[in-house]
Amino acid sequence: MATHVASTQAPRPERRPELDAVRMLVVIGLVFFHSALVFAAGDDFYVKNAETSEVIMIIAGFGVVWAMPVLFLISGLGAWHSLRRRGGWGFAGERLLRLGVPLVFATLALNPLPQWLRLRSADAGYHESYLGFLPRFYDVRLEPQEFPFVVQGEHFETGHLWFVVLLLTFSLMLVPFRRGLPRERVRRIGDRVAEATLSRRGLVFLPALAFAAICAFAGMEEDYAGWHRWSYLLFFVAGFTLAADDRFRTVMRRDAGTAAWLGALLFAAAGPGFALADAPFTEMTALAASSRALFGAAGWCLVVAIPGLLDRRRLKLPPEAPNPPPTTRRRLYAYLAAAVLPLYILHQPIVVAVAYFVTGWSAPIVVEYVVLVVIALSLTLAAYELLVRRTRATRFLFGMRD
Repeated sequence: MATHVASTQAPRPERRPELDAVRMLVVIGLVFFHSALVFAAGDDFYVKNAETSEVIMIIAGFGVVWAMPVLFLISGLGAWHSLRRRGGWGFAGERLLRLGVPLVFATLALNPLPQWLRLRSADAGYHESYLGFLPRFYDVRLEPQEFPFVVQGEHFETGHLWFVVLLLTFSLMLVPFRRGLPRERVRRIGDRVAEATLSRRGLVFLPALAFAAICAFAGMEEDYAGWHRWSYLLFFVAGFTLAADDRFRTVMRRDAGTAAWLGALLFAAAGPGFALADAPFTEMTALAASSRALFGAAGWCLVVAIPGLLDRRRLKLPPEAPNPPPTTRRRLYAYLAAAVLPLYILHQPIVVAVAYFVTGWSAPIVVEYVVLVVIALSLTLAAYELLVRRTRATRFLFGMRD
């Protein structure tokens, strides 16, 4: 019996450190991004500086087009390996612990602070205490039509935890979907698609049409980093599919250069429409819809390009020893890789709290921004190290493995 169990276990996947590095870069970059929104004109961030700039949103847009989509792609890749290794129920249980527990905890314990500071920042006459505000934050109602964000309220919000909500939802959707599929038929179809994509250049860009259509006709949602919420499901499913066959990985390496240039050109072409339209995320004029379509196509191209280019670079590096000795760089990498989810959860309440005090200064935007980033990033890392990482209870609450 023991021999049979060992033989049917899925082998552990090859670790792809370049993808871990992208996750770390995006999460730490969110401190810079959300700090910039404090000074961006036309954005409804929690705390706003008196002086704002139009340029900030233009610069931030290039991060919006690829950063969260690539996180969902990488999450889909990881979900394929985890589901294969743990099975359906084991995978669902692990996702509920690693994502569901921190989602509930952070929503109740951390998310009220930015909303309270929004009210204080917007109205100098608002003097309600934080404890007095909490019951209003927790006054919620169910709105199934907003699925998966079914819990709504006048002051309640999931805030930046929308990423965790969607990731948990997509992960749990995989379990019954996977069990209901005829596996042999799916395997044959996947084999044909992988072979066609490998043999015919350009097929890897076809999904760009689906993203273009969603952005053009369903619109874009500012609350979810610009993309429509169901666009992220396609990125997640794409990652899940890419993990199933190494031929897709080969195609991404091969076409990464073309994808990078095409993505940059499409994004640049979308820019004027976003600048000129009155409501570029939602209005159905030809200018706005076509600009959103270009943005969606650009996002897919850049999500193909970034892992592909990093994979090319990794293959050029000399192979490592089977058990390389620990180095300072390796220890830092392991430290940050384990910290990704807690840092994501912690960063926005800290950025908003620091911004609430920094924006009262009479200093140039650049000075305020640098101070905000340095303090917020330092406090986020310190909170992780001192308040999260060191005890089993807090590690559990923030979704970390023991």
